[in-house]
Amino acid sequence: MTRLRIALLSYSTKPRGGVVHTLALAEALAATGQDVTVWTLGRSGDTGFFRPVDPAVQLRIVPFPDGPPQETVGERILRSIAVLGDAFEPFSAAYDIVHAQDCISANAVGGRCVRTVHHIDHFTTPELAACHERAIVEPYAHICVSAAVATEVTDSWGIRAAVIPNGVAYDRFATTDPAARADWRSGLGRYILTVGGIEPRKGSLDLLEAYALLRTAHPDVRLVIAGGETLFDYRDYRARWENRATELGVEPVVLGQIAEEDLPSLVAAAEAFAFPSLNEGFGLAAMEALAAGIPLVVRDLPVLREVFGPAARFAATPHDLATELGHALTTDNPARQAAGRDLATRHTWDTAARSHLDFYRALLSATPRSPVGTSSR
Repeated sequence: MTRLRIALLSYSTKPRGGVVHTLALAEALAATGQDVTVWTLGRSGDTGFFRPVDPAVQLRIVPFPDGPPQETVGERILRSIAVLGDAFEPFSAAYDIVHAQDCISANAVGGRCVRTVHHIDHFTTPELAACHERAIVEPYAHICVSAAVATEVTDSWGIRAAVIPNGVAYDRFATTDPAARADWRSGLGRYILTVGGIEPRKGSLDLLEAYALLRTAHPDVRLVIAGGETLFDYRDYRARWENRATELGVEPVVLGQIAEEDLPSLVAAAEAFAFPSLNEGFGLAAMEALAAGIPLVVRDLPVLREVFGPAARFAATPHDLATELGHALTTDNPARQAAGRDLATRHTWDTAARSHLDFYRALLSATPRSPVGTSSR
């Protein structure tokens, strides 16, 4: 078959879910023989991604210097769109497929792109709200990583999206170094882990409340929070979280961004993994925990029911979350663990890449009036 020239666009070099997805998909597409380039913004002097990238993938990291101290989030979003768009424009005709993974990169390239809608956001910042809206209605084709999100897109915008689930780096999380796991346990003791930082969408305040309840029966278990690199300013939310932790008399361990090579052993050394997000499209970090064989407790959302089914425990409230985390700590359930590992093994990036290729080729062969995955309005 004809080798495709594919541009995948993201907004950052940091380890957020969409960026992790972009790199893994790019490498899997390149492994099938495609000509793949990843475009992104290099913020604050970044000249590379948070991890090494297969040399088969070409990288275009567009310099994006820090703005003035008084720059607002909205102004930074608009500047991001302009800088990435200006850099990409001279090269746009070189690609058969231009595929944006977020609202910033979709706005930078306009309606010429395929768009993966990872989840639906509800922004109050006017520039972000407009960015989000345009990034859904303007692209000519759409992919979602779960059927639940695809249904939201159809119900809200009348747009039909293809569903292509994420992959997971199964071996990387399933076969970690015993010494590295022991080091984490030695330093942290028994712990519940969450990955994604402290922010509203991740349900951080609810997890804090649940942890305070959990400590009544499990005073030796710590809550460890990793990750959290973000474009947005969550200082007010973080201050509320810290004040509430003081009121509750709990002291979670906040690790911040973890080196890529250290993350699998940190996950594999946990007693349980908490994923109380209020809004998700798939739950890649939670799938990685299943690959590591770690008991998983997630927010009771339709999308997470769809993705994780019998492999996870579900909780709707902080009280429920504390209860289910307690069960995860004390109730050995080999059947659920086996279901989790089996689920993770079935989500491969090779499968995701081949589904994307089928989708791309269908788009390229379709008539302009009826491209796959376009608006049904």
